[in-house]
Amino acid sequence: MENVAQQARGAVKWGFLGIVIFAIIVTLVFGSWFQVDQGDRGVVLRNGKIVAVAEPGLGFKIPVIDAVHPISVRDHTITFGGQHSAPLEAYSYDQQPATLRVSITYQVPPAKVAELYSEYQTLENVEQRVIERRTFDVIKNVFGKYTAASAIQQREKMGMDANTAMRAALQDVPINVVSVQIEEVGFSKAYEDSIEKRMLAQVQIETTRQQKQTAEIQAEIQVVQAEAAARARVASYKAEADGIKLRGDAEAAAIEAKARALATNTNLVNLNAVEKWDGKLPETQVPGSALPFIGIK
Repeated sequence: MENVAQQARGAVKWGFLGIVIFAIIVTLVFGSWFQVDQGDRGVVLRNGKIVAVAEPGLGFKIPVIDAVHPISVRDHTITFGGQHSAPLEAYSYDQQPATLRVSITYQVPPAKVAELYSEYQTLENVEQRVIERRTFDVIKNVFGKYTAASAIQQREKMGMDANTAMRAALQDVPINVVSVQIEEVGFSKAYEDSIEKRMLAQVQIETTRQQKQTAEIQAEIQVVQAEAAARARVASYKAEADGIKLRGDAEAAAIEAKARALATNTNLVNLNAVEKWDGKLPETQVPGSALPFIGIK
């Protein structure tokens, strides 16, 4: 019985030893290599110290002693002022309160992966401890330089200013700011109503201006037409006057010619009288007067 017990204890001992050896072998086999995905870089730590940054693909490390932490070098976008983030509130230059939605797109340069891990370890820490805080300050400062109206009218310029200011604010952080987008600017209901009223008033002013211009053009057309009609009447009157003058000159010339003819030929008077006489003698006669057309030689 004692031999059986000893044999059993020996079997258990060797079995346990075999399990330990198998575990060590598995650890050595599977813990001696790692894989880094495309778009990531692997920070290799040896006893907590950075010893290398691995490129995408298969790599090898010392089991147990080495550890690998992946860091993404892809573009990452954070949105502030959305449904799942804290509201981003700011005041315009003319003290109009507004709620903004801003998105920041950034990436980690491969050459700065080790620096980023050394300072922040993860991208989440970078976003929470640096990007979020500085974004709020930068956007408030940029938005505060614009009036409410100009912030709407010059949205593109304000976005460019935000990009410039954000890159300057994060230049000491091991990331690259790809873009800053001011996606939405929301003002109070009272201010939006006032904008709508001003727009309606502007439309009315523009309509009135167009009506005035139309009336002025129509008046100018009427003036031109009236001047043309007046010139036509003047031309007509001048033609009529010229005709009258010509007729008068012709009649005067005829009378003058007739007068000259009468002066040179006295018998022409009697001839004219005879041509117009109806053949009747006058019934009454002034005493001592001569009968017409009868001459005694």
